[in-house]
Amino acid sequence: MNDLRTQPGDGPSAANLRRGEHRAGENALMPPVDVIEDASGITLFADLPGVSRDRLQLQIEAGTLTIEAELDLDLPSGLQSSHTEVGLGRFHRMFTLSPELDTSKVSAELAHGVLKLTIPKAEHAKPRRISVRAA
Repeated sequence: MNDLRTQPGDGPSAANLRRGEHRAGENALMPPVDVIEDASGITLFADLPGVSRDRLQLQIEAGTLTIEAELDLDLPSGLQSSHTEVGLGRFHRMFTLSPELDTSKVSAELAHGVLKLTIPKAEHAKPRRISVRAA
């Protein structure tokens, strides 16, 4: 399973990624993912070329984010592929999310084959200023 953790004190490179898994008996491509962290949360960019919005499934359950997608590339009628470099028509990637992320406020966009997921930090995990009163 891929592991995406943002822990206190980990700094901007708080994402630790490990090898992906897929369902038993099914082969899948593991899409490349970039993770950017800032004070407000994390943004994930996953490359999913050839995937349409209706063939993309995102799920968060028990702190695990799952990205599953199927390619939506059909050959025009009458044509036959003579060479295929990527024969798998499925993407699969899983991440374990830190409890410091607010998974109830995830936003997702898919444009030009790139999935952008924004997951904000929970209020208790965000930096805050403490005002000092004069005595």
